[in-house]
Amino acid sequence: MEKDGLAKSSDTAIEKEGFISQSLSKDGIPNQSLPDDHIGIENISVEPRKLCDAVSKLRNYGFNYLQCQGGYDEGPGKNLVSFYHFITVDDLNKIEKVKEVRLKVFLKRDSDLSIPSLYKIFKGSDWQERETYDMYGINFIDHPNPKRLLMPEDWKGWPLRKDYIQPDFYELQDAY
Repeated sequence: MEKDGLAKSSDTAIEKEGFISQSLSKDGIPNQSLPDDHIGIENISVEPRKLCDAVSKLRNYGFNYLQCQGGYDEGPGKNLVSFYHFITVDDLNKIEKVKEVRLKVFLKRDSDLSIPSLYKIFKGSDWQERETYDMYGINFIDHPNPKRLLMPEDWKGWPLRKDYIQPDFYELQDAY
């Protein structure tokens, strides 16, 4: 009887897994299905080392546009997250055919904050990854220009982290 109970809970977990998450699993890309967002877009978590594999598969599935890449901080002592929003752009006149999916990479704040850059797959990730680096300190391996975008080059810290302590002043240097 316990065996039946385990099978039922296992079946329930599979039913909750989204279609894209199931497809990635079938193609050998380990992932975790997360709850859909408030408008029903599927959310998937992948490990940093599997990010490029997962994104390449998504591109093969028809997700041909990286609409947005960004980061957020879950709170002091919690994870930093790099997220990616992909859509399918086939015919811009047929909005109902747009498909969407979000990937998330969760990084422990006190560990290595490096993940692969998607620049080789989606050139549009260039400035978005730089902004995420600049604000959260997430490093994008193999990015063609990994430097600050919004803050001065000599700025200390990552301003959008929830544990960031703002300096009392910033000494402006003569620009000339």
